[in-house]
Amino acid sequence: MKRVLFTVLLMGSAAFAQTALAQTADDIMGKVQASQKAVKDVTIKVVGKAELDNGSQSIDLDIQTIPSLNLTRINFNAPDALADNVVVIDKNTVSNYLFLTNQVTVQSAKKARLEGFSFDFTRFADFSTELGKDKFTLKLLSTDTAKDGKVYVIEATPREQDLGFTRTRVTITENGWRPLKMQALDSKGKVLADLNFTTWKTNSGLKAAALKSLPKDAQIIKK
Repeated sequence: MKRVLFTVLLMGSAAFAQTALAQTADDIMGKVQASQKAVKDVTIKVVGKAELDNGSQSIDLDIQTIPSLNLTRINFNAPDALADNVVVIDKNTVSNYLFLTNQVTVQSAKKARLEGFSFDFTRFADFSTELGKDKFTLKLLSTDTAKDGKVYVIEATPREQDLGFTRTRVTITENGWRPLKMQALDSKGKVLADLNFTTWKTNSGLKAAALKSLPKDAQIIKK
């Protein structure tokens, strides 16, 4: 059982207007952070594949985030075993609603353990909002030209070793300065997660109460 906070993903928007040849990965991520100051909330769909306890399975998540509150809600649509489960993450706690048992497990964010995944997503919230040099070693792998503009691939290697993955790669488009794709890899180069970001919406007026909402009749289990 590995730690998982799938907030990955969530606020990986990026902004840089100069050419990649004139910049380092640190320069780019500095502008990522600067661009997010105007973002009040984000809604995004994440789809792809990930290694779960019983092998590779489809992933379909609806994610909502209010960055200023360090608050994220993740609704699971797939895989089937996790469908209709909900994870609510704030600065201090992780609340995991299990649909089949109608229970909410509440844990410390620092010690959270959620079932189902064979690798650790715990740093993805930080990864997407402040990919700092104190937490990751960054490298700009490539710059390509796509239909909607330039696309950049940045590789991040966590300085901590107990994350369940060795490195991540994020593909960022200059069209809207947002991530298109994220991969997590192990030490042998095996892809543990291959996720695509779609259906972006920002500053739609999300409310904290709605993100925190879970069934009132659910049993609360604190760990």
